[in-house]
Amino acid sequence: MNTTQLLSDRANAMDSSGIRRVFELGATLKDPVNLSIGQPDFPVPDPLKNAAIEAIATDLNGYSLNQGLPSLVLRTTKHLEDDVGWLCGPPGDPTNPTVLITAGTSGALVLSFLSVLGAGDEIIIPDPYFVSYPELATMCGAKAVRCGCYPDFKMTAERVAPLITERTKAVLFCSPSNPAGVALTEQECADLLELCRSKGVLLIADEIYDEFAFADARTQAAAGDAGSGAGDLRCPSPARLPGSEETVLLIRGFGKTYGCTGWRLGYCAGPPAIVGAMIKMQQYTFVCAPTPLQAGVLAAFDTDMGPTVQAYAKRRDMVMETLGAVTEIARPDGAFYAFVKVPEHLGMTGTQFFERCVEENVLVIPGGVFSDRDTHIRLSFATEPERLAEGLEKIAALMR
Repeated sequence: MNTTQLLSDRANAMDSSGIRRVFELGATLKDPVNLSIGQPDFPVPDPLKNAAIEAIATDLNGYSLNQGLPSLVLRTTKHLEDDVGWLCGPPGDPTNPTVLITAGTSGALVLSFLSVLGAGDEIIIPDPYFVSYPELATMCGAKAVRCGCYPDFKMTAERVAPLITERTKAVLFCSPSNPAGVALTEQECADLLELCRSKGVLLIADEIYDEFAFADARTQAAAGDAGSGAGDLRCPSPARLPGSEETVLLIRGFGKTYGCTGWRLGYCAGPPAIVGAMIKMQQYTFVCAPTPLQAGVLAAFDTDMGPTVQAYAKRRDMVMETLGAVTEIARPDGAFYAFVKVPEHLGMTGTQFFERCVEENVLVIPGGVFSDRDTHIRLSFATEPERLAEGLEKIAALMR
């Protein structure tokens, strides 16, 4: 029996992630300098571990509500009220946005695409993009329209506006971004929000790295913002602008900031009609996020990761100092990635340069995995400084 004939058009249209192929290659190398994986290299904070252990030990191991564990929904609601000024209400309340706990930010993206996009619809995504964005559109029978963001990797309203058509249902952006780590400014967020509002288009804000923004990319909260005060610095977000809850679907997560990527936990909030549909989709797909781990991340809201983020900023500076002297890099504002241009004098694509790096026992990811162009590489600086320095020196030598 030829089982390949049984595959759907949907499955055949989707490709395996290039990142996974790099991981598989890495498994064949002996002790490589691995600058490919976008996973924190610090342990989960003890308060989160202990809360999860207690939840398991006290038999909080069954299903939660589709929307999420009530205590976590309530705590997330309070956090959003303090952070962006949204007054989030339960499903069915037409006056307030709704909170949903998801199986990671990826789970939130899946549910949002399924809830908003149908056959023939369009969603505008940045180029370069996180690898799942175009494939999720394909999964829904929709089209991901690329918005070219080179060379600064900012998805601005000026770049998005010409791409909006009558088929456009949503604009998706990520700030700080993967793969470049670049964040939008307050004005750029405001312009993008106003564009989407004027066109009646949903703005999906993928802010998985909102708490992993470096100090020089954070700005003082505007006077009158909920929770604003001395030293209250935050990464700019369209969600903090007046009336944004009517246009913005805000997606955030716990995995990257608190080192618990395997726990698969995120959340979203936004227009009740959208989030209500996502809750319905969750009922028939994920059912709920992992219950005892939802109890674990309750402690995240009271855990200060500032020193950890500051340490990563120093790694960012190391990347800029070593590679900035030999090639072009947009300075990362957050996350733990740099999208590095392959110098033109080498006459190589990103894939060809990646192969040269492998010969030096260094793992990065070709830029073509994240883009219609193949002119860059993505490196992750989520590794110990000594190994990072070793890898950067090898890359710099190849670029010279």
